[in-house]
Amino acid sequence: MPEITIKYKNKKTLEALIDFSKYFDFSVVLPNKKTVEKISYINGVEIILADKSIDISETENIFTGKNIISKDVRKTAWQRKK
Repeated sequence: MPEITIKYKNKKTLEALIDFSKYFDFSVVLPNKKTVEKISYINGVEIILADKSIDISETENIFTGKNIISKDVRKTAWQRKK
């Protein structure tokens, strides 16, 4: 069965959709609050949200003792070209 996702701002919109579903033979399924979209896209690049299960201990030896300051990285590497 085909599915569609509708985003709305007003609660009355949801109530209207539920009423319409009785007459036009479709169902309204409310998502679980725990369900979070894990993948998003920014300028066509897929971004996967992190969770606590990821083990980053392997990267510890790369950054330890390098005296890397995040402020300096933001100034040099993350600047947009104008």
